[in-house]
Amino acid sequence: MQTSKKTLNATLEKQIYQTVYQLIADIKSPHDAKQVLETILSPTELSTVIKRVSIAYWLSKNRKYENIKNNLMVSSASIADVQKHIKSTGWQLVLKFLNADEWASVWEAKIKNVFKR
Repeated sequence: MQTSKKTLNATLEKQIYQTVYQLIADIKSPHDAKQVLETILSPTELSTVIKRVSIAYWLSKNRKYENIKNNLMVSSASIADVQKHIKSTGWQLVLKFLNADEWASVWEAKIKNVFKR
C-alpha cells in the first residue's frame, strides 16, 4: 500500500491513533490477535513485525547476528536496526511482555509435571 503525502488534521489523526491503540489494548486472546493482525496488516507487513520482535527477543538472549540472520532469514541491517533501538522504552516493554510469557510457560510446565506424579 502506498502512503499518501497529504497530512491529516492533527486532531483527527490523534483520535484515529488513539482508537487503534485502544483496539490493540482490548485484544484478549492470541486467536483474536491473529485475526485482527492478519486482517489489518498485509502478509509482508505481518512477517516484518514478527521478525522484528523475534530479532529483539533473540538479541536479548545474546544470540549472535549470524545465528539470527540464518534462522530468521533477515539481513544484518535489520538486526542492527533493532539492536540500535532495543534500549528504547517500547522495545523494553515488548521484551518485558515476552519474558513474562516465557516465565509463565516454564512455571506452567513445572506445575503440570508436579501433578503428573
